[in-house]
Amino acid sequence: MTAVPQAGPVRRVVVHPDGPTLVAATAARLLTRLLDAQSTHSPVHLALTGGTVGIATLVAVASNAVRDAIDWSGVQLWWGDERFLPTGDPERNETLARGALLDALGEALPAANVHPMAAPGSAPEIRSPEDSAEAYAAELARFAPEGSSVPRFDVLILGMGPDGHVASLFPGHDALTVTGVATVGVHGSPKPPPERVSLTFDAINAAQEVWLVVSGAEKAAPVASALAGDPVDRTPAAGAHGRQLTLWLLDADAAAGTPA
Repeated sequence: MTAVPQAGPVRRVVVHPDGPTLVAATAARLLTRLLDAQSTHSPVHLALTGGTVGIATLVAVASNAVRDAIDWSGVQLWWGDERFLPTGDPERNETLARGALLDALGEALPAANVHPMAAPGSAPEIRSPEDSAEAYAAELARFAPEGSSVPRFDVLILGMGPDGHVASLFPGHDALTVTGVATVGVHGSPKPPPERVSLTFDAINAAQEVWLVVSGAEKAAPVASALAGDPVDRTPAAGAHGRQLTLWLLDADAAAGTPA
């Protein structure tokens, strides 16, 4: 484990030997974090991510016996971004999360605790990514403490693409610079599908802890760039941080370009 010094909130980098170990360790860390949070307050707010590692982590949570020690009725689940696709589409982060973990929790997780981003046609007013973003901002605000537009996320999990993107905030895209709102509609995504909905950096950086979980040699260069403080318009992951903790959870391949 290497601690990277910086002013203000703590940033830590934890390197695991390989992808499967990263997934198992992240799942165990998340369950422990949820238990710790529930010992001090309720509800606990958790924002999920998609992607190969993100969904594999949820599968590992589902198979971990400690999952049954969590009071899931006291956990509110959110997403950092979503593909603007119909409900049930196999490429939606929500669909993948349900198959990986949420369905397995059954009645332990009340349906009202799950807050997916609105899909096209899920309501008459949801016709565009902007409509979905506006609806999600309103849902976030319902659970936000006074003076904030988003809930007090205990943990917000992000993956990172080979281009350094997080959530659906891509290099050079207009969504990177959106401020003053919690969500944004995304068009022309370089990664299909082109239409998406994302939290903004305002919302991401309001989380108490932001975890960036990254695996693979193709991610090594952007990991190193983000940790070195690369401009956000070039490496968006550099702009993601938690109010208390920013935690980079890497496998050895993703960490290959990062100084020891």
